[in-house]
Amino acid sequence: MISFASKVVVPDTVLFRELDGESVLLNLETESYLGLDDVGTRMWTLFSTLPSIQAAYDALLAEYDVEPDVLRHDVEAILNQMIEHGLIELEDG
Repeated sequence: MISFASKVVVPDTVLFRELDGESVLLNLETESYLGLDDVGTRMWTLFSTLPSIQAAYDALLAEYDVEPDVLRHDVEAILNQMIEHGLIELEDG
């Protein structure tokens, strides 16, 4: 279970490139990558710049017309995918 009080930390070995609202994350060490659509790119931007997952969640909830439970599930799913690919680490908040 992911704690929304945690902060997302991007390892030095991860590159992020954006093009026309979509983006790719690449772990240079493992050669693992993940493509993100425009919503995933927005999530990444918030995760990597805000002080906690909760702050990113709150911003996304304000920006998108989505049910809170659906967004919580989507946030957890994308974070788990990023962790699995070694693209982020979580720091206790």
